[in-house]
Amino acid sequence: MTDHTTPRWERRFRAPTLSMPDWPTRAPDRIGYEGTESGVWQVHVWDPTTGMRRQVTDHPVGVITGSFDVDGAHVLYWQDETGDESGRWFAQPFEGGAPRPFLEGVPQGWNEGFAVAPGVVAASVSDRDGFAIYVSLEAGEANELYRSTEFVAVGGGAGYNRGGLSADGTLLCLTHSEHGDVMHPALRVVDPRTGAVIAEQLDPGKSLSSAAWSPVEGDQRLAVIHERGGEETPAIWEPVSGAWRDVETGLEGPVLVLDWWPDASALLLRHEHEGRHRLYRFVLDDGGLTAIDHPEGQVSGGRIRPDGRVWLRHASGTTAPRILDDTGLEVLVPEGERAPEGRPYASWRFENEHGQSVQGFYVTPEGEGPWPFLMHPHGGPTWLDEDRWSPEVQSYVDAGFAVGMVNYRGSTGFGAEWRDTLIGDIGGPEIEDLNAALVDLVAKGIADPARAAIGGWSWGGYLTLMELGTHPELWIAGLAGVPVGDYVMSYDDMSPNLQAYDRALLGGEPKDVPELMATRNPIVHSDRVTVPVLFVIGENDSRCPLRQAMAYVEALAARNHPHEVYLFPTGHSSFDIDEDVRQQRLILDFFSRMVPGIEPDPA
Repeated sequence: MTDHTTPRWERRFRAPTLSMPDWPTRAPDRIGYEGTESGVWQVHVWDPTTGMRRQVTDHPVGVITGSFDVDGAHVLYWQDETGDESGRWFAQPFEGGAPRPFLEGVPQGWNEGFAVAPGVVAASVSDRDGFAIYVSLEAGEANELYRSTEFVAVGGGAGYNRGGLSADGTLLCLTHSEHGDVMHPALRVVDPRTGAVIAEQLDPGKSLSSAAWSPVEGDQRLAVIHERGGEETPAIWEPVSGAWRDVETGLEGPVLVLDWWPDASALLLRHEHEGRHRLYRFVLDDGGLTAIDHPEGQVSGGRIRPDGRVWLRHASGTTAPRILDDTGLEVLVPEGERAPEGRPYASWRFENEHGQSVQGFYVTPEGEGPWPFLMHPHGGPTWLDEDRWSPEVQSYVDAGFAVGMVNYRGSTGFGAEWRDTLIGDIGGPEIEDLNAALVDLVAKGIADPARAAIGGWSWGGYLTLMELGTHPELWIAGLAGVPVGDYVMSYDDMSPNLQAYDRALLGGEPKDVPELMATRNPIVHSDRVTVPVLFVIGENDSRCPLRQAMAYVEALAARNHPHEVYLFPTGHSSFDIDEDVRQQRLILDFFSRMVPGIEPDPA
């Protein structure tokens, strides 16, 4: 039964959410996923043939990265003890039992990618000494295969991926920045047993990424994504022979590879257009392209079952994530109450001061505007706002805000040139685009300029502080969630991956670009802030670390400027739903006191 005494916004947060399921090719009925059914993100498994479904992990921080060994006998997962994202791999039998450390010989650090194949496991871990690749052969101790001071990852990095080891385990693809930077990585294929280099792919000034090896053992074709035409586009690369084939789809905009069909005859592609997705089947023999039926919105993952059915994870502004197949059937249903629907996202375009067309979304309450307005800049900055499910955004709409989300210059999804605008020029183009969006939404009768607030997380927190310090006249209040407050101070405390990212984005370490830091470091503008600010900061954050965020807070405190601070005990984000609800209730209360017309705890 639905508890109608709990506000809609809170019910959306508490409704259980599942990640895209995954499974080992050799044991496709051993299915794993991450979910919030227990109230904290944990790894779960499911066997659809027996109905067995159980929670694997029970860690207070939460566990968000799980996988399997080759035969599905063990569930593998990355465990982070404090929320700073560093940790190590563990294994637990699929049927249950005591967990044990996995990959003996690999030190604790930050996860930079992981892959399994018959007789071989490869993992990349970074620490304060750099980046290293470790390989375990025939379940033996893992040994260091390769080390670099520059970024290097297994396959596509960030957890388990199918772009690391070939299906037969004879080839290992590494993504690295040794010939460029982490925003424009190159590919190197090596022998995982000896480290001998088999082949390289390098596009200077452009990004290359490894998507997925063919699932057929002995077939050494690798689906990759390149930017040679200015947009992310798939290709098939055969490292041993050197053969290369562009996948010509005729689609405008980014096209990514999500999976291969089990017989390697076709690719599952995701076309991205202005924050919405469409899946396609691309047949390799004849180049045939067929659209796969699914609702409009975001498809955050997709895989092909052994019978050729497509499973996908769909969401939109109005509907919470669901695991569907290509007939529309919900194949894996979370245990618990469903989330109330949200208000729809409206896509719109406007011109910035340079005459460039910028895309974004806005969401409004029912009725007629203008409404109190919240500008909600996304993080990254190399990320984007999509037509996606966001209990946070919907809570603001419930409270009375119209919400604006802008894919400012620097966002992904709009071509390499748009993304790379910020290199050496952070904190300028984004601000111009956000301010132009506000002007446009005021002109449309959506935003009330006298009741405009701004609030974002991570890079969105950085942009919030930059806006409050450089354009204080535009805003009535600000929310800085896990922000960059003092860019120069932040670098030393970041994880190695984020340090590499900063070097790519800034053109060096912060200390190497003093002229940029003199104008684009939020703390240098802190004395110009005129409105109240709420800070939400993770004590163990390795992306936007505590020390630099508190330095900004202390700068406001030194001049007795109105501000509020909430510290939570993990890292860059919480994976505990109770904590998420606490934070959001605090934020709604803050805005209700600062913005006329906002409800403190909307029903």
